[in-house]
Amino acid sequence: MESSKPSFSRRDFIKKNSLAAAGAVLASVVSKPVFAAGLSQVQTPAILGGKAAWSTSKWPEWPIWNPATDEKQVLEVLRSGIWSRAEVVTQFEKEWASTLGVKRSLAVVNGTNALVITLNQFDIKAGDEVLVPPYTFIATVSSVLSNGAIPVFVDVDPETFQMDPAKIEAKITPRTKAIMPVHILGLPADMDKIMAIAKKHNLLVIEDACQAHLAEINKQKVGTIGDAGCFSFQNSKNLPIGEGGAIVSNNEKFMDRCYSYHNFGYAYGTAVGAVSSGCIIQGTKLRFTEYQAAIGLAQLKRLDSQTTTRNENAAYLKSQIKDIPGIIPYKLYDNVTRAAFHLFPFRYQKNAFSGLSREAFIKALTAEGVPCSSGYATLNTQPYLKDTFESKNYKKMYPTDMLNINTYNEHNKCPNNDLLCNEEAVWFTQNMLLGSKTDMQDIASAIEKVHKNSAQIKKLGKR
Repeated sequence: MESSKPSFSRRDFIKKNSLAAAGAVLASVVSKPVFAAGLSQVQTPAILGGKAAWSTSKWPEWPIWNPATDEKQVLEVLRSGIWSRAEVVTQFEKEWASTLGVKRSLAVVNGTNALVITLNQFDIKAGDEVLVPPYTFIATVSSVLSNGAIPVFVDVDPETFQMDPAKIEAKITPRTKAIMPVHILGLPADMDKIMAIAKKHNLLVIEDACQAHLAEINKQKVGTIGDAGCFSFQNSKNLPIGEGGAIVSNNEKFMDRCYSYHNFGYAYGTAVGAVSSGCIIQGTKLRFTEYQAAIGLAQLKRLDSQTTTRNENAAYLKSQIKDIPGIIPYKLYDNVTRAAFHLFPFRYQKNAFSGLSREAFIKALTAEGVPCSSGYATLNTQPYLKDTFESKNYKKMYPTDMLNINTYNEHNKCPNNDLLCNEEAVWFTQNMLLGSKTDMQDIASAIEKVHKNSAQIKKLGKR
């Protein structure tokens, strides 16, 4: 999922911060003194003419590609001339399912359509409501709207950035058919509580795990806990293929229907390109390709070790910045046994930084060589909802009072999310967590430099 309002775009970040040697990503380095433990003297921040805190020439590149080890199967596929869905896609699906510990996986064109297909084949359509968090990428909500259903927003727990289970039951109505928790930023939602609520109210649980590859709750991979899980393999993701996605589930009949839907409605097991048999359901074409699968198989080989590195660096970075006034790092639920850290989030409180705005803080931190973003805009208040509700289809499917955008907005207020989006949230991207401990120390040093000089930086902005 991509940021709705990045202060520093992912595309620009990747272009400007590439590392030539992939081996340097996981290389160990000798630690130097931790700046965040207390600077011996106040250092001039880069935005005021001082030396940047970050000492390395470039951040780890993304995506990582090693021609010597990664290209053999990709080249074999390209030279074979068999590029549409065949044996390599099936191989990737089996390996992804095995990695997650789930019976079935279906590779599709992207994570957005993984969600669209999943909702569709659970028969979530016109007249239904789906509970979603407001702190997520637009694809979560657009998948609900694409099927003609109504998204109902459940506010977040600001400490974890996740859907707050304590606020779910108040949003359940007779129309509610599913809960769609999003393991946003690669940090798992509180699935124990969410599953208990779903069981109590006989609701489906569809996990949006598009940012949460290999994250775990109670040592079970996210995406395999609910009725189905959806993943994205877009280029920024922890398992990058350029574009791509997957649905996973232990429900064999459901997975058969998903396969059929993504292949024009032909029955599961029908060969790609076959036209002699009839279509059994209404479907469309959302198939994965052989060369995408070959890229995915190469990337999958290093995903586990990269996830371990991200977790180690995230924990270390958190320990270095947690005592800086005005910096509140992410919190994991007690049942989380592993996170994915697609992003490293923290909350910024400007009162501890001499009233320095978040925008000015991000600008100062970026000047230190530490790119960051303010993340998502308030998804529950954007014009796309009004546009959808005014469409011909929605006017025919729902009574007028349900489509009144003012009433809808009133019922879908999310004040905690507003605070995160408008004032507090700051992100680092996942490839930064593939650096060294020294890099993490430099990030902490940069934040402390900005903190100690925040009054002067604020004056600069007033000139």
